[in-house]
Amino acid sequence: MNDKASMAVSGASRSGLGGLPQRLVQDGLLDESSMLQALADAKAQKTSVVTHLVAKGIVAARDIAISASTEFGVPLLDLDAIPTDLEIVKIANEKLLAKHRVLPLYKRGKRLFIAVSDPTSLAAIDEIKFATGLSVEAILVEDDKLQKAVDKAVEQSDRAMTNLSDEEGVDLENLEISGGDAELEDDSSSEVDDAPIVKFVNKVLLDAIRRGASDVHFEPYEKIYRIRYRVDGILKEMASPPVQLAMKISARIKVMSRLDIAERRLPQDGRIKMKISKTRSIDFRVSSCPTLFGEKIVMRILDPSSAMLGIDALGYEPFQKVLYLKYLAKPQGMILVTGPTGSGKTVSLYTGINILNKEDTNISTAEDPAEINLPGVNQVNVNAKVGLTFASALRAFLRQDPDVVMVGEIRDLETAEIAIKAAQTGHLVLSTLHTNDAPQTLTRLIDMGVKPYAIATSVSLIIAQRLARRLCNTCKELTTVPDEALLKEGFQPEDVAAGIKIYAPRGCSNCTDGYKGRLGLYQVMPVTDAIGRIIMGGGNAIDINDQARAEGVWDLRRAGLEKVRSGLTSLEEINSVTID
Repeated sequence: MNDKASMAVSGASRSGLGGLPQRLVQDGLLDESSMLQALADAKAQKTSVVTHLVAKGIVAARDIAISASTEFGVPLLDLDAIPTDLEIVKIANEKLLAKHRVLPLYKRGKRLFIAVSDPTSLAAIDEIKFATGLSVEAILVEDDKLQKAVDKAVEQSDRAMTNLSDEEGVDLENLEISGGDAELEDDSSSEVDDAPIVKFVNKVLLDAIRRGASDVHFEPYEKIYRIRYRVDGILKEMASPPVQLAMKISARIKVMSRLDIAERRLPQDGRIKMKISKTRSIDFRVSSCPTLFGEKIVMRILDPSSAMLGIDALGYEPFQKVLYLKYLAKPQGMILVTGPTGSGKTVSLYTGINILNKEDTNISTAEDPAEINLPGVNQVNVNAKVGLTFASALRAFLRQDPDVVMVGEIRDLETAEIAIKAAQTGHLVLSTLHTNDAPQTLTRLIDMGVKPYAIATSVSLIIAQRLARRLCNTCKELTTVPDEALLKEGFQPEDVAAGIKIYAPRGCSNCTDGYKGRLGLYQVMPVTDAIGRIIMGGGNAIDINDQARAEGVWDLRRAGLEKVRSGLTSLEEINSVTID
């Protein structure tokens, strides 16, 4: 060690310097008094000492990075050698990046690696960890390169939304928006005609569309306000605007959907149509609900293109697809699609309706509300306030020479009886019911009061379904599972003996936690003569399930395991959406 460095070490120890400042003095990059002055100046300017030293030209960024890497044992990376991934950058809020001068580089599973120039900035790491819900690991880079990369990333992020607007013909402040049935009053709109709020809400909705979200949640709490997207069935927090904006944001959304902005005590429902290009419009179904600290608003995104995917894109096994098409081709009978909210029932029904939508077929639907506009189909929104219920709409349809009738949901005995009579008198009826699987659907109808013989002679096909996340093809990886465990999970012994490749999620820049998109799991059960006899004989769901299994019907668990065996999803995902 030279004399200058020895004196620096001695001075540093006497002055009480520690950590990175002490290391810089020990390495002879500056003397003790200069470091103490730099620390005082950085504190006064509310910035880090590293940024201050580099900005003032006191110490080169490269020299500080080398010293910091030695002091803390953190790997040093040349930021110029790594391209910025905008999708990874968006994991963290832009304000956090600018505030703490950090940059997300890549994600591996639940671990987010971020570039920092000052490893002692624990507040930055903790705040990003809290905001993203991920485990954060720091990688050291040079301060000047980091500042340029952060500025560039924020600029690209802004430009990406601008480009979306340009490409789609969208102006964030002047989107063509319509909603509800009433005209928008000028005096109510003036209360929330705040350009920044308008632009913010439009940007949130466009970003949700771009990310493929199915729902957007606006949630006020006592001290925070958060916005979450449901992507591939999983909710993720995407923004946290100031809680003071909660009322303005909810008022803006209510104006867009033609709801009463003065009514904050009762739930309200509405809808929005957003035209984002000359050829593409997106509908939003809006629900507001009063909570302790304001109105929570949930917006369901209804993309008409989802109904045009075609049956091949839904994920039916080949024999299940043949069954669905077979019963769609029949002139009469009832096809029921069952499952919980958000399981894809509507898309399955619309796909069937789209197949039947021909010039020689009269199709009428009663929905609450009509989620996707289908040209050539007579769609009716039920409105209980004026007496237009599912049952009254069905009665009207039967006087209008229908071939195919779709009822959004069978909720009561009256609707069920009219739908069954329609199916028994030469009409094809499609509808949904909220049950866990196909056999339980039949017993649920009996519980509602429908006569067993009526069910046995009218219901022809039941489809129970769930949605599971699809593994990312870019990063999915093979995993080892013992044969005993596979058999316990429900795999067939012959499949296990032949060898099954099980894949697990890993996570990369192209996906979310190792998954990208979703696929359907289906139980397609025809109501055969044998099942009909069980129904009329007073059998229960267990008896029906045993008979269906004997006839070769796959339950949801079996359908899920087949998707695992095909490498389309993971065993963990199937375990989360089906019961063994």
